[in-house]
Amino acid sequence: VAGPQSGHAGHVDCGYVLPDRRGVPGGLGFSIQQTGESTALRQMFRWYVINTYSGHENKVKHNIEHRVGTMEQQATIRQIVVPTEQISEMKDGQKVQTERRTMPGYVLVNMEMTDNTWSLVKNTPGVTGFVGARDAPVPLNKAEVDRMLHRETAERPRTRAQFSMGESVKVISGPLSDFSGEIAEINEDAAKLRVLVSIFGRETPVEVGYDQVKKI
Repeated sequence: VAGPQSGHAGHVDCGYVLPDRRGVPGGLGFSIQQTGESTALRQMFRWYVINTYSGHENKVKHNIEHRVGTMEQQATIRQIVVPTEQISEMKDGQKVQTERRTMPGYVLVNMEMTDNTWSLVKNTPGVTGFVGARDAPVPLNKAEVDRMLHRETAERPRTRAQFSMGESVKVISGPLSDFSGEIAEINEDAAKLRVLVSIFGRETPVEVGYDQVKKI
């Protein structure tokens, strides 16, 4: 099986390594102290993207971690991460936090690219290949790493509507509690609905939050 081209074996020309963050999911327990760490050593590690089948990301992550342990490659493969984000959803009038994959079909690996590590990852069950040329995986740059791994600090959790236009709902809290009407507008950014409620025989648009109504 062809490995990385000569320019990618052993030492990779690069410039960014995610600092040791024990809270990042996928950590293998190996870390290099930043104090006194040589530039050459830092440059060995880059983040790469691997392809897998959508829905198999966590299984692939587990498979790679298992192979890293059994093949004693903790010093050359630092982390395997399935990028996710937190989503707020309304279910039965209750706000529920759920986790969603932000890159279905992809897994990130922080590693030193050598023939051995390339083969270890590439031949892991569920992995279909690296992003990039067949035998020359392309590492992520700093901006890409920041965007994919730190997005939870830059974005507030988003609320995804569980409602649709024209749907009938009942107000369950506030001054219009027990009134019913049809949804005329959905504002996902503000997590609010505009509902046409019949008040004294006249349809009146009222604005309510997702958590103030339930489907009927």
